[in-house]
Amino acid sequence: MPAYMIVTAHVKDRARFIADYATPTAALIARHGGHYIVRAPGAELLEGSFGAGASVVVSQFPDRATLDAFWNDPEYQPLKIARQPHADVNILVVEAP
Repeated sequence: MPAYMIVTAHVKDRARFIADYATPTAALIARHGGHYIVRAPGAELLEGSFGAGASVVVSQFPDRATLDAFWNDPEYQPLKIARQPHADVNILVVEAP
């Protein structure tokens, strides 16, 4: 069953975020069989207090094991660190029933 990674990011420096994190991460997601469903800035908050104005990225993977392989890939670990000065992120994982 498909697994989804949902990211909300308040990006501080968009140019550096894209260069240091987003571009190399996109290639790594594709290598792991994932693809983007949504990549868009400026989320509108309708209720609650989570994610207003954030960029939102939704990635789909064939299953949870594939998503976990991406998340734990040794090539991804330095990318997680590289994004930290450029954005505050929340990352959720959900599997489709």
